[in-house]
Amino acid sequence: MFKYIQFILIFAISFSVLAQKNKKPNIILIYADDISARELPIYKSDTWSPPEGGNTQDMQFRAKTPVLDNLANEGVYIKTAWAAVVCSPSRAMMMTGRYAHIHKWWANSDIGRYSVGKKKTATFPLFKSSPKLIGHIAQEGGYKTFWVGKTQMRNDDLDQYGFEEGVFTAGSTTLAGVNPYTNFEVEQVKKDGKKFVINKDSGKEVVMYPQSSWYWKPHVMLMNHPTSSKKYEWWPNTAKSKKEYGVNTFGPDVELDFAFDFMERKVKKDEPFFLYHTSHLGHDAFDFLNPTEKNKWPGTPIVTYKNGKYKRTDPKIKGSNGKYNLNGTVTKPGIHNHLNYLDYQVSLYLEKMKELKIEDNTILVFCADNGTSGYGKNSNAVQKGVHVPFIVYAPGFNFTKKGEQDILLNISDVLPTITEIVGVEIPEDYEINGESFWPYLTTDKKEHRKWIYAYKSGTQLIRGKKVLKDGTNKWFDVSETPSDLISFNQIKDWKTVSEDLKKEKNELTKILPRFDLFATAPNGPLEPGAVLPKKKEKSWVKKKKKKKH
Repeated sequence: MFKYIQFILIFAISFSVLAQKNKKPNIILIYADDISARELPIYKSDTWSPPEGGNTQDMQFRAKTPVLDNLANEGVYIKTAWAAVVCSPSRAMMMTGRYAHIHKWWANSDIGRYSVGKKKTATFPLFKSSPKLIGHIAQEGGYKTFWVGKTQMRNDDLDQYGFEEGVFTAGSTTLAGVNPYTNFEVEQVKKDGKKFVINKDSGKEVVMYPQSSWYWKPHVMLMNHPTSSKKYEWWPNTAKSKKEYGVNTFGPDVELDFAFDFMERKVKKDEPFFLYHTSHLGHDAFDFLNPTEKNKWPGTPIVTYKNGKYKRTDPKIKGSNGKYNLNGTVTKPGIHNHLNYLDYQVSLYLEKMKELKIEDNTILVFCADNGTSGYGKNSNAVQKGVHVPFIVYAPGFNFTKKGEQDILLNISDVLPTITEIVGVEIPEDYEINGESFWPYLTTDKKEHRKWIYAYKSGTQLIRGKKVLKDGTNKWFDVSETPSDLISFNQIKDWKTVSEDLKKEKNELTKILPRFDLFATAPNGPLEPGAVLPKKKEKSWVKKKKKKKH
């Protein structure tokens, strides 16, 4: 009898383990903002970004990311992953798996238009060019989908991107109306025929682009959230959240709270989920707590790492109307502190996965959208703007690779990879420019792809294993990696290089014309006679006075 019971128990445990393995894996995709690969210690760069932007080798400004370091070494991280050079086109590449010749998002200042009526145009939305966005793919695979953080979609059709729920920082005043909870906003006003940019909190004029706060006292908008009776609503929206909300509320914390709530609800219902976390951390912003200091990256709550665990110091900020006392509970400015906080948040993700008992059935991806502000962002020189970190961690899966992978990967590869993971097939006539890297991770495949590609307006960047062409049409020998990840030897005389490099250059050059459509087809479908709006100079950028001679 005892042996029979023992057999039943072993069978039940084995069946339970098998059932867990056969479940659709949960996917957490963290897409951080404006972070070059060089900022993470795992990439072994000897140069990174100081608080004012630029370059430094001062160790006090090097980020500390013990959790991401461990994930990268226990999972995999990609030595050379490329995005586009700046936010909007990179997010378009991520969400579509395609390049700008299809989705028309060439640069932040060069996004295609399409006809919404005779002689009327609007921003060409991704769901018009690409009906199979990353959220749609997950939904088609039977997943519940959630989008939290930055949108950058340039229109108000946020419910068209394949996400049932959303929590957006900063939220859209067009969708939800005037935010009654926070005046942390830099807005453009007109007085006596002149335009000014003012900090609404202090009422004083500032030199900064208009923005709503996504860090301290943030603008947070909910989409289709269970606690809301409307499609779009400002948060805080409950008695508890309204009582707790204030200057000590940090936007990235709010994002994580909502992400964890979503995870808990889906695990409770035994529903697989796709969580798309587009964090603002890494992006520079107006520092509402120090409005006269011209800080590039506002401080975060203080976190300390000791004995394998993080401890967070609760902010105790006091003050109002542009005058605040931080009481030693907020870090100094700097992207290194943003990365430290991201590392802390990833540790919380791991704890939540363990708490929900889904760590063996969850794939976590950490990457960024473009290079660091003040160093690589918006740059098409060499690979400054496009070289980003990329980490995959999935402890319950038998990856055939571990640690650093000296391969080429493109942000466009994420969508086809998720497509394969969730079990969806893309029609053959639907062009996808990315390639799934799942076979590379799970088989004995030695290479992922032979080249990677990026763009900025009418310029193109392409790289193979040996040579790179940047957006200024300079070629570089990239067969060896310099200590700062960027100072490659420029090839000025092709007679002096090996035949291997010449051969690869010729192969890469043949690829470029396929995607080089900026000059001839920069927009989406336009009706005959539709007139594109003239580009207006940004009114918050002050013109320099000409010197009198």
